[in-house]
Amino acid sequence: MYHAFTIDQAIAKLKASRQGLSNSEAQLRLEKFGENIIRQAKGISSLKIFISQFTNVVVGILFAALIISLMLGEHIDAAVIGVILIINSLLGFVQEYKAERAIEALRRLAALKAKVIRDGRLQEIDSRQLVPGDLMVLETGEKIDCDARLIEVYSLETQEAALTGESTPVLKSTDVLHEKAQLADMHNMVFAGTIVIEGRAKALVVSTGMSTELGKIATLIQEEKEKPTPLQVQFRKLGMFLGILVVAISVIIFIAGYLKHMELFELFLVSISLAVAAIPEGLPTVVTISLAIGTQRMLKKKVLIRKLSSVETLGSTTVICTDKTGTLTHNEMTVKKLYANGRTVDVSGSGYLPEGGFTHQGKPVNPQEIKLLLSIGALNNDAVLTSDNKILGDPTEGALVVAAAKAGLMKQALERQSPRVNEIGFDTQRKRMTTVHKADKSHVAYVKGAPDMLLALCSHIHENGKVRKITMQDKKKIMAVNDDYAKNALRVLAFAYKMLKPKEAVSKELEKNLVFVGLQAMIDPPRPEVFSSIRRCKEAGIRLIMVTGDHKLTAEAIARELGIEGKAISGDELGEKNIDAIIDDYAIFARTNPVHKSQIIDALRKKGHIIAMTGDGVNDAPALKKADIGVAMGVSGTDVAKEASHMVLTDDNFANIVDAVEEGRGIYDNIKKYFAFLISGNIAEVMIVFFAIVFGLPLPLAAIQILLINLVTDGLPAVALSADPYEPNPMKRRPREKSERIYNGTAAFIVHYPIIMTLAAIAVFYYTYTATNDLVRAQTATFLTVACSELYQAFAARSLRYPALRVGLFRNRWLVLAVLSSFIIAVSVIYVPFLNPIFGTTPLAAFEFIIILAIASLGFMYLESYKYIKSRHEVSHA
Repeated sequence: MYHAFTIDQAIAKLKASRQGLSNSEAQLRLEKFGENIIRQAKGISSLKIFISQFTNVVVGILFAALIISLMLGEHIDAAVIGVILIINSLLGFVQEYKAERAIEALRRLAALKAKVIRDGRLQEIDSRQLVPGDLMVLETGEKIDCDARLIEVYSLETQEAALTGESTPVLKSTDVLHEKAQLADMHNMVFAGTIVIEGRAKALVVSTGMSTELGKIATLIQEEKEKPTPLQVQFRKLGMFLGILVVAISVIIFIAGYLKHMELFELFLVSISLAVAAIPEGLPTVVTISLAIGTQRMLKKKVLIRKLSSVETLGSTTVICTDKTGTLTHNEMTVKKLYANGRTVDVSGSGYLPEGGFTHQGKPVNPQEIKLLLSIGALNNDAVLTSDNKILGDPTEGALVVAAAKAGLMKQALERQSPRVNEIGFDTQRKRMTTVHKADKSHVAYVKGAPDMLLALCSHIHENGKVRKITMQDKKKIMAVNDDYAKNALRVLAFAYKMLKPKEAVSKELEKNLVFVGLQAMIDPPRPEVFSSIRRCKEAGIRLIMVTGDHKLTAEAIARELGIEGKAISGDELGEKNIDAIIDDYAIFARTNPVHKSQIIDALRKKGHIIAMTGDGVNDAPALKKADIGVAMGVSGTDVAKEASHMVLTDDNFANIVDAVEEGRGIYDNIKKYFAFLISGNIAEVMIVFFAIVFGLPLPLAAIQILLINLVTDGLPAVALSADPYEPNPMKRRPREKSERIYNGTAAFIVHYPIIMTLAAIAVFYYTYTATNDLVRAQTATFLTVACSELYQAFAARSLRYPALRVGLFRNRWLVLAVLSSFIIAVSVIYVPFLNPIFGTTPLAAFEFIIILAIASLGFMYLESYKYIKSRHEVSHA
């Protein structure tokens, strides 16, 4: 109904004002209307997670074994299986619950922000806090998170395809519409879920949350469920293959045992136990946990991961394409030089403190001489300098506001004298922005933009209070000054104006025949931490490419200072070349637009690269989506860019991309450790039983012993390994191939080690059995051999590349605790009398115990020797 109200009627209906609500009133309304959220389909509850633990294949097999044991009157076996089943399910529940909560926390952190006027001043709030009556400020690139009535509009266009299906942008106005107007025709309204494509506006919030048009159809637009990551898919396929293989081997073992007239029930339980022990049902869950924990660690380093799968891809990244401004540099601009009236004026002061002066060749300059240049900079501007000297808005525009304030030209006062009535927003194609203001009885257009682009539109020049025709000599002199500034790493903007008649205020001729006024050059120093990050990229085999909209000379100057090696090329020059042929020759792409970014990604991908690309604007969204890792800016980035990205830098800092790559490599390493440790033990257990039966020996392990090994000596250390500290120097290795399988490089663990462990276990079993003719004693000795071998191997698995001593044998306190706990349980099963009949064990003599501990270490010693020799070989060939 608000579309049919006048602006004043809408304000009265909502009991609001043109100055916005007070914070106290907004809080009261938040309590009344609730948070501005669209209720999504309910997430997985704790109960569902717990119940799901009893629906997987492994638990089904165990449950079947429990029922059969009860039917056959084997109550002890049934009780032990029941306890193992419950403990296994509880461990699975804890892991999945943690993963689910971590992912949900990331979703909450990715919530949008909104700009509102409250208590008479502009504030940025969480969009969940929007309430009816709020006065919202909209700008290009923002996603709208509520329904609102427009009260001020400046060339506003929105993309409403998500709501109406209309693919073309909708031009907005403040006009009153007919009461029966359709949703797609409500041009004086903006709606939740739509995007600002062009312009800016002020809008009065009328509906939030489920009361919005989007909320009314919420059941149709529930959030898409996160797809499994490539690693999870790989593990599921691998798990299925291993599961089928192990079940087949278990059936063979059962048949072979049956033909050898072994005791059927024990043979059945052993076959079941082997299947349960060897099927790696926990692998996909561990991937989720490792990735989720990794994303939380990254958040502490100011990197917000939006898609779990991108954590895997990070470790494979071979090229980082990064913007310059704000990413490699501070993005705390300070105007240092002005060019006006044919001369350069130096500006003192730094940062956003409006203190400083103006000099020419060391002599003070009267601010009145440069008033027009500074006024254009302040008025053709959407940034706000707050009372505590902070900038709300773009840092480049903030620098212009501060420069004007140094001359006593406060933006708010200038806007009262010359209010804005129209504008053409900045975009990367035009490389300029135009605003129209009232000036006495006429209008004036103020324009700022790239010097080369702007000069081409100028027919006159303003010098010392007079206007004359601009000459080619003038333009050459101005561009020479611009080049000189750019060579000194200054970012340069040009400024011009045009006097208009009232009817020309909305004319398409606004940007023709302009009057050139001057240049403002600002410095944005490199971030100190970027120097070491670039060095780390080189050591890690990652190529760095600077992609910037800045002048070629400015980009080259910054690149030289930072140590980015390679030739520079501008967007215009790029259009004349075959980018596929020259992509390897250039490291600096200047004066680029979003189309160039997409072309760079395509060219690099044809060379087999995995690309991370940064972006912040609306037009960057296609490139961010196309890149393997789209990196949006959290401070300067638009909502559209953030939603198209895979990760967001919450402080726009390049160093954090490198940290994220390191984290990605570490997470992948840990998942690989978990895999190598778990699979090697599983393979060995199957081989021990299989070959014992093939060689005509009795069963070397009882069914309950196999289950206990799987749960305790395998399970506990494996969980601790998934959260292991990362291996040394992950950034001194080349990126892994994206096609690499998780088992690549693990032959020592999943092939050599199971063979050694099988030979050792069967040798212990054979020797003990033939020497004592006591099957229980022989099985106990084998159980202790396998259990201790696995515990030794847990320490070896701390690194798949380096000896355990190099990475710190006891550095992972959780692993030490898990190994000690598992060892105590294994020893208790042997030496606590009432546990002997339950687990089919008997106490061993001290010398037997010591010999078995020594034999069990053979696999560990082999792995450590193998890694030592291999790492020495790699160093000698480095």
